[in-house]
Amino acid sequence: MKNIIKLIISGVLIAVLFNACQEFNEDFLDGPAKSSISDNVIFSNPDLAQGAVDGIIEIIAHTNSYRGRHIPFYGFNTDTEWNYNSSSEGNSTGELMIYDAKPNNGQMDRSNSSWNEIYIGIERANKCIEGIREFGSSEPGTELGRLLGVALTYRAVFYSDLIKSWGDVPARFKPIDSETLFLEKSSRDVIYKQIIADLEEAATLVPWPNESPATTSVERINKAFVKGLRARLALAASGFQQYPGDGVRRSTDSDLSVTNMYNLALKECESIINSGTVSLEPSFETIWRKLNEDNVTAGGESLWEMPFADGRGRVNFSFAVRHRSVDQHTGQARGGIAGPLPTVFYDYDEADSRRDITCVPYQWGSADASGFSQQELVGLNTWYFGKYRYEWMNRYVTSSNDDGVNKLYMRYAEVLLMAAEAENEINGYNAAKPYLKQIRRRAFDPEDHPEKVDAYVDAISSKEEMLNAIIDEHKYEFTGEMERKQALIRWNRLGANLAQAKQKMRDLQMRTGAYADVPSTLYYKYADDNETLEIYGLNRGETNNPGAAYSSQDWTDLPEDEINSLFKEGVDPDTRQFWPIWQTFLDGSNGKLVNDYGY
Repeated sequence: MKNIIKLIISGVLIAVLFNACQEFNEDFLDGPAKSSISDNVIFSNPDLAQGAVDGIIEIIAHTNSYRGRHIPFYGFNTDTEWNYNSSSEGNSTGELMIYDAKPNNGQMDRSNSSWNEIYIGIERANKCIEGIREFGSSEPGTELGRLLGVALTYRAVFYSDLIKSWGDVPARFKPIDSETLFLEKSSRDVIYKQIIADLEEAATLVPWPNESPATTSVERINKAFVKGLRARLALAASGFQQYPGDGVRRSTDSDLSVTNMYNLALKECESIINSGTVSLEPSFETIWRKLNEDNVTAGGESLWEMPFADGRGRVNFSFAVRHRSVDQHTGQARGGIAGPLPTVFYDYDEADSRRDITCVPYQWGSADASGFSQQELVGLNTWYFGKYRYEWMNRYVTSSNDDGVNKLYMRYAEVLLMAAEAENEINGYNAAKPYLKQIRRRAFDPEDHPEKVDAYVDAISSKEEMLNAIIDEHKYEFTGEMERKQALIRWNRLGANLAQAKQKMRDLQMRTGAYADVPSTLYYKYADDNETLEIYGLNRGETNNPGAAYSSQDWTDLPEDEINSLFKEGVDPDTRQFWPIWQTFLDGSNGKLVNDYGY
């Protein structure tokens, strides 16, 4: 049963700690306190401090914060994922995806968009960190120490997402005062070093999953997630990325060198692996069943999930297999604003169990008068992320706007792939092979292991081949989780892979090259339950008509204008790796903030 972190905290407590925090202006600095409870009382008392620390993460549920803007929009378009419903010029949503966002974007240029909301969360974290350090006993093994580690981790999460989205941003690591109300951007290298150090401290304070009552749920911060996030940040900090003035490069800060950061990442990944506190789920489907079923028990594959109450959050609302109407599975006719590229299904090995979980070629059609609907095929140009399914939920969603499914922020499979990548860089491709084999063993049936796991991995004979295998495995494992964009950026593959993705879709459109044997007609009928499709023709080479029991559908609809919509024609995505700072915040920065990268 989902043990929801309450996102509505005591009004009195929030007023004390965060009064007017949502508006970074003079009123925030000069306004009188609205409660007689003082910081020394709050931050010396574990129960009160718990409420304050929970208040940090409350910002994810704000309307235009993570809930309604950042989770649905960040991470598209890549070589595996696209927002096909909106990817067009002149469309404010689409321009966020096609590498053509402008400071006055209609979806994001508003005072309560994610830029502002994330900084609200950072300010709350700063207050908690300062308060616990000053008034609490925050040694390892204490409850206040754990809460300090949680606050440090939340702040690192927020800065990680700011850097992913905007590159260089203002660095605020202390509560706002009159001297720091307006700040210029800082080098992201400075921020990376600070949050990597913060997470090192947090790991000494936060227990492992199930080591304490506070870490029995993946909605709570635990040591495995802290270390995993630190490894992710280390790889990102030493990777390629666009810098103002000199294009795409690695950091020139020696502290963030490949050698330093990959060694750090490997150390943290090995610590998680050796702890035995988390593990791969027995099947790929189990991960997503548990997410949709609100199973938040720690110790499995999920390391941490952004927690949404039942009536808040838009994960399935945005990404689930589409339901065209209220039906037997959901009271919310939503889902399906984005999906895998049409080529992704055909890039998988047909025996890979991840394929049919990740790529779904049908939607749930309009319900009949009794409220019953059936699966129905869509077109070659429209696939859905099968990781998110209303039909796998234990709850019947009735909200018109929210579904309450958590955002799965990190899972153990990423730790194994990061370990493989770090080993390949530091100790060579042979050292990486056991981690890659672990991932693939879960993906294939045991009878396929000799060929699909052992022979496949053992044939890798160079560092470059191993890196390419890891990049491919990342696609098969994480499509639909919106982690691909940052990974492509740090591998220096964003522009090249997006251009290649367009060509691959053209090859699929014309049935040439690697897609020459993809069928052009699908055949389908309904199973005995009268709602589930049985499809023939999805696999390569399935071209024979299976008989009169099946109906047929053309499987060639992939228009050129949709292929071109992956990114704006004439734009190099490597020059648009980040969103611009929105005009509202430029205008309110007292001249301190500017946009780089030609915006």
